[in-house]
Amino acid sequence: MHRSQSHRHCNHLLLLGDFVTIFRMKDKLTLTLRNGLSVSGQSFGAPLGAATYKNSPRGAGEVVFLTGMVGYPESLTDPSFAGQILVLTYPLVGNYGVPVGGFESGHIQIAGLVVSEYSEKYSHHTAARSLADWLSSEGVPAITGVDTRALTQNLREHGTILGQFDRVPVYDPSAENIVARVSPAEPTFHKGNKKKTIAILDCGMKLGILRNFLERGYSVWHLPHDHDLSGIEYDGLFISNGPGDPKQAKKTIATVKRALAGTKPIFGICLGHQILALASGHSTFKLPYGHRSQNQPVRELTTGRAFVTSQNHGYAVSDEMQTGWEVGFENINDGSVEGIRHTKKPFFSVQFHPEACPGPVDANYLFDEFIRAL
Repeated sequence: MHRSQSHRHCNHLLLLGDFVTIFRMKDKLTLTLRNGLSVSGQSFGAPLGAATYKNSPRGAGEVVFLTGMVGYPESLTDPSFAGQILVLTYPLVGNYGVPVGGFESGHIQIAGLVVSEYSEKYSHHTAARSLADWLSSEGVPAITGVDTRALTQNLREHGTILGQFDRVPVYDPSAENIVARVSPAEPTFHKGNKKKTIAILDCGMKLGILRNFLERGYSVWHLPHDHDLSGIEYDGLFISNGPGDPKQAKKTIATVKRALAGTKPIFGICLGHQILALASGHSTFKLPYGHRSQNQPVRELTTGRAFVTSQNHGYAVSDEMQTGWEVGFENINDGSVEGIRHTKKPFFSVQFHPEACPGPVDANYLFDEFIRAL
């Protein structure tokens, strides 16, 4: 049966190695972009209007694409994707199911999912349920049977753009401080076996970052994004990744600006990089497409070394440096700023994810650099 013909049938067949997967599709679902493009497919996630997590919108947001071949459980739970409809460019999704753990947060963060071919039949020794069951349990709509290559080309031509499924109202995650949706409500202290303590401002942190510090034995204050540091005993400050426009995180920027008056080491990743930049007088701007992949090449300017990095962001820091600051890393593809550092004080940040899960981890040494600065 021709692929286009198969999608007109309720019983859908997918050939996967020696497996033949048969599953019953749900209703037709249409994704409409702000530029007028519409793509239709079959629903395999939650129905529209299903329960949401912490009132996070489902079914509408920024439409972005991700080029990773594996790691959809990690990507779907990355808080940096909050408020976004994610298009996965790898053609086959769902074939290894969903594990019990290994997520980057406690729940699915995306507003919706678009894939080319969804496989209901999954096989992996850690799998506990199908991707469709997981999406349905958390109220996340998803469609399959879409030409994601053509959709990605459209996004590459027009840039990141708003979109929504069927009758869902338009939602722009950049119009609010979406960090407040994904940051914890209360502080938590993790006791380590080392004498030093790290304070983390959680703007939507991937748990891989927390694991990096805890595995090294350091105590950690895990704090809400707007927490006042004046009552916290700590030796170094870390600013996490997160979603949305960094300029909206005004309380976090003000907190970091006060910390810059001291000498305690500061390290920022992704949104944390942008917040450190804004707190130190630099400017940020929205990229036309964003960087969302596991293969972004960056160059460290002081050494000339190149690294393959994982990235997920829609904003960047301007290359006009304030006095006392310099660019630490640059993107080899487009020349955008990938990191800044202070020339005298132990303050630095990077746009990419050195802790990346599922990878790569070429730049994981930056955590040790921060710890040495403590």
